[in-house]
Amino acid sequence: MRVMVSGANGFVGRLLVRRLLEVGELRGRQIGALLLLDQKLEGLPDDARLRRHHGSVTDPALLRRVLADGVDVVFHLVSVPGGAAEAQYELGYQVNLQASLELLQQLRNAARPPVLVYASSVAVYGGELPARMDEDQTTAPQLSYAAHKRMVEIALQDLARRGEVDGRAVRLPGIVARPRETNGLRSAFMSDLLHAYAAGDSYTCPVSPEACAWWMSARCCVDNLLHAAELEAPGEQRVWQLPVLQLSISQVLAGLASCFGEAGRERITFDPDPRLEALFGAYPPLRTPKARELGFRHDGSVAALLRNALDVPSRRHRAAARKGISA
Repeated sequence: MRVMVSGANGFVGRLLVRRLLEVGELRGRQIGALLLLDQKLEGLPDDARLRRHHGSVTDPALLRRVLADGVDVVFHLVSVPGGAAEAQYELGYQVNLQASLELLQQLRNAARPPVLVYASSVAVYGGELPARMDEDQTTAPQLSYAAHKRMVEIALQDLARRGEVDGRAVRLPGIVARPRETNGLRSAFMSDLLHAYAAGDSYTCPVSPEACAWWMSARCCVDNLLHAAELEAPGEQRVWQLPVLQLSISQVLAGLASCFGEAGRERITFDPDPRLEALFGAYPPLRTPKARELGFRHDGSVAALLRNALDVPSRRHRAAARKGISA
């Protein structure tokens, strides 16, 4: 089993690589080689199964070298985030669209179609959403990033129809808690809020307490990516909206207060950006019965989201620790 991860040095990519090394198998077969592609590859374990390929996904020759000995499963995670892609159109076009289409082209194999799991985004729906929605909601991208994601979804669906790539696309919500660094993500406030509260830092939130977003921990995200790869005969439809937790900032703050104490609330202030809130703070409840039937899931609760995103011990473990016993 040869598995490729593009964007292997990213927030989700590093976690996915570690999980693949831990489980050691995929689709019932032992992983013999894990092909990692990114411009830099840091903080990954020393493991004989890793094949490190440094460079840009926009280089077709590099892709050919990575794929030269064949591949069974590809996790295509690399992308230029929405804010950065909007500010630097050419870069976003080259990475998010051109490179993805080139990868699909190089993967075409009617005799033995490889599995491709593509990390798409809820951005494809745009910012004007109904009061309630389900996974059949019409797409209406309002950012170049989102438009390119939708284009790749269509190309993936077409090659799956042709039997040349066993494509599976999952639309990801806001994934937390990303490192506190400049990353071009307009939704970065979701992770920054969690980190600031947990660390006892002051933080000015750019959306209001009433703002509602769709949330998922990186751990849960990796679970869903692996599940997408494991699905057997998923059917004609190859683009799925993952189940999400729809939570207001107030609900998240209540969960943080439960974990880290009420005093932290005093260090959180608000200075809402109307445009940002319109794009990332007005997400309605979302029903995903088709995805749930296939086995996709969300974190389950605010408490579970925070445990998974920040490695917070559960209440049971905290109570046991206070009593000096093992949980």
